[in-house]
Amino acid sequence: MRVGFIGLGNMGSGMAANLLKAGHAVTVYNRTPAKAEPLVAEGAQAAADLAGACRGDAVVTMLADDAAVEAVTQGEAGLLASLPPGALHISSSTISVALSERLTAAHAAAGQRFVSAPVFGRPDAAARRELFVLAAGDDEAIEAARPLLEAIGKAVFTVAEAPPAANLVKLSGNFLIASIIEALGEAMALVAKGGVDRERYLEILTGTLFGAPVVRTYGGLIARRQFQPAGFAAPLGQKDIRLALAAGEALRVPLPLASLLRDRFLSLLAHGGDQLDWSAIGQLAARDAGDA
Repeated sequence: MRVGFIGLGNMGSGMAANLLKAGHAVTVYNRTPAKAEPLVAEGAQAAADLAGACRGDAVVTMLADDAAVEAVTQGEAGLLASLPPGALHISSSTISVALSERLTAAHAAAGQRFVSAPVFGRPDAAARRELFVLAAGDDEAIEAARPLLEAIGKAVFTVAEAPPAANLVKLSGNFLIASIIEALGEAMALVAKGGVDRERYLEILTGTLFGAPVVRTYGGLIARRQFQPAGFAAPLGQKDIRLALAAGEALRVPLPLASLLRDRFLSLLAHGGDQLDWSAIGQLAARDAGDA
């Protein structure tokens, strides 16, 4: 397929590279042109502007937040104005349910197809094509998107026909990950202050009842206090918890743990944690215990 890719950050660069490896004709666009150079060296075409990335069968966006997605979709030179009728927009960004609803309506009005396809996985998983893709949209649009989705992930889960459903699942999943990070941080603060080695404690956890990859990955980062370079920066984690709370408010679903996590992220950011991985909230319990 001829596909445009917009957003070449930690996640997007690996995803675009895997589209190239799968044999798709990829045109890339990023606000910082230098980020496109490694992909151009691998065979991608560089677009001079947004419209230049919208001349194929589909365009994939992988951007940081609602504001960034709205900036590339709206306006005279945005995706909505540039994509031809029948073309496909695959949004892999972690955005609000409300924005996904607006994009669904706007693309339908423009005669374009829209699939929401956020992913679970960190940048190393993106580079290895080991992402888990959550896809929502009408059946025809998802089938059209499937060759691209399978090129960026090792598994594609169809969520529902309404695209915002995928965003809701993604936000709920990030809420669960952050909850596990907080719980791991508190547990490690407890045992470490009692004289137990954090790495040994993690070996016990993952070798018994808690062998899930999320515990291995984030438990390891907390045990080693390895929060830089950030695979997923703390401000993005704070943003996702805020969006989960907004979804809960819209659906009248109380999320008391999410409220706690919001405050944990705010505390981390207030103490200069903007450049840290979001797993750094797992260090706050140790700091509170005087063991930072």
